[in-house]
Amino acid sequence: MERVEIAHTDHYERVMKALTGGGLLLAANDATGRPNAMTIGWGAIGSIWSMPVWIVLVRPSRYTYQCIEHGDCFTVNVPASGMDQALAICGSRSGRDGDKLADSNLTAAPAVEVPAPTFKECPLVYECVVVHRNDVQPAALIPEIANGPYANGDYHRLYYGRILATRAAANAADLL
Repeated sequence: MERVEIAHTDHYERVMKALTGGGLLLAANDATGRPNAMTIGWGAIGSIWSMPVWIVLVRPSRYTYQCIEHGDCFTVNVPASGMDQALAICGSRSGRDGDKLADSNLTAAPAVEVPAPTFKECPLVYECVVVHRNDVQPAALIPEIANGPYANGDYHRLYYGRILATRAAANAADLL
């Protein structure tokens, strides 16, 4: 799918609806250069340090954590409607254990600004380089969060990715 450069704020409402609905695909390469994807349902687009930023959360137990730590970059891929199967596979299997991209019928393609992969099937992608990372501090969490998503520990690392490029298919609005 051919994409053109757009503003990172274009399609914001559709992106947030997808994030909190079925999810988005976070992608990075592993240490051998093999692409990996993980479905995410938490994240934020914003302006921090006067730059456009995606903040994504990844637990250290996830294979994607190792991939981002290795490459210091990632892409956020917004799936077209109807990609529920790919989102389910990428959200329930680890790239450590097999080729979930093949199982998901996802086609990796190079990004333009970062060495992380994008997916041809996704009409909208953000290319990000890590500019900061920090870990969730358990003592700073309110009880509702500490006892909910973190009841078993495994606290997330937050990656702040400067958005270097946002690219969308010409008909992205129709596909999202």
